[in-house]
Amino acid sequence: MDARAHVSDRDPRFGAGQLYAVALGAGAAAWLITALLGGRSEAWDSPWYWSAAYPLCIALAGVLGYLEPARPWRWALATMLVQPVAMILTADGSFGLLPLGLILFGVLALPAVLCARMGAWLRLRGR
Repeated sequence: MDARAHVSDRDPRFGAGQLYAVALGAGAAAWLITALLGGRSEAWDSPWYWSAAYPLCIALAGVLGYLEPARPWRWALATMLVQPVAMILTADGSFGLLPLGLILFGVLALPAVLCARMGAWLRLRGR
């Protein structure tokens, strides 16, 4: 799949800056709200993360990939890799497992990258 998009493939209603703001805001909100609702210091310790927040982040990456098909992987990475930033900013100071957590966030971003590429492919297929 060649997901190279041209300027004419972009949705004129949304600029890349706006889409980055949505991706970063939604990713951070998913982490923070899930941790708060689940009563956990880390969102992935809550069942809400795996049943709602994580699937929604993957779906959002697909939507953003559809809206802006050029380099769709960036929407997935923005959505998923802002979450460790939120985790660090709200942590109680215990960073012993941080390297392992960062690796896990990278792995968790892979399905979102795939979904973003699928969204871009759907957009480009309809040209």
